[in-house]
Amino acid sequence: MKGIVLAGGRATRLRPLTKITSKQLLPVYNKPMIFYPIQTLINAGIKEILIIIAPDYAGHFLNLLGSGKDFGVRFTYEIQEEPRGLADAFIVGENFIGDDNVAMILGDNIFDDDFSESIKNFNKGAMVFAKKVPDANRYGVIEFDDNHNVLSIVEKPEHPKSDFAMVGLYILDNRASKFAKAVQPSGRGEIEIVDVINSYRERGELKVDFVRGVWEDAGTFDSLLRINNYMADKDRSEKERKENA
Repeated sequence: MKGIVLAGGRATRLRPLTKITSKQLLPVYNKPMIFYPIQTLINAGIKEILIIIAPDYAGHFLNLLGSGKDFGVRFTYEIQEEPRGLADAFIVGENFIGDDNVAMILGDNIFDDDFSESIKNFNKGAMVFAKKVPDANRYGVIEFDDNHNVLSIVEKPEHPKSDFAMVGLYILDNRASKFAKAVQPSGRGEIEIVDVINSYRERGELKVDFVRGVWEDAGTFDSLLRINNYMADKDRSEKERKENA
């Protein structure tokens, strides 16, 4: 299993914070944002990680992350010239993925959860993760039947058929690049991740698990503030626990 962290894009929703830096380099309490998705992959046992970055701040990522030696893993870098959609990560990363399975995480998605068993036990097909949210129309929405079989996944629907969002962590086999290259750009002009996931669903090869811990898509001012406060509270609680042990 290899890992990809997608940290491209322009993050216009976070201007002016992102006028002179990448969103994924913004602080989340005491670490740069990108440290958190990287650590999620490392905690699941992944040792080879591709960081996909926009050209404007490529040197900043290289200076911050280096070869991966400080993390105990190996980093590879690729430039995403234009933000063509999340599924473009599988095209940009095609040579990196090669014949391996891949776990792709979005550089602004922060989890306090453990995905190691899901990743270790993954064999073939695709696995995505769902979380109940109050604003499902901001995400890919997963519709289930009564037995939690997936009926549909729709990107940012005006009228969501459920309140389960597909979060920014995807585990796919090495057909992901082939399926991504076959996707036609949506009305937004993007290669949608939902279309790649539906390629697996239509073949009966999609599994869904649920996020049981904390998840934030830190791409808005409110979500960025929430995850900063959460991580600060968590750090204080851990320090107090150690002091009282």
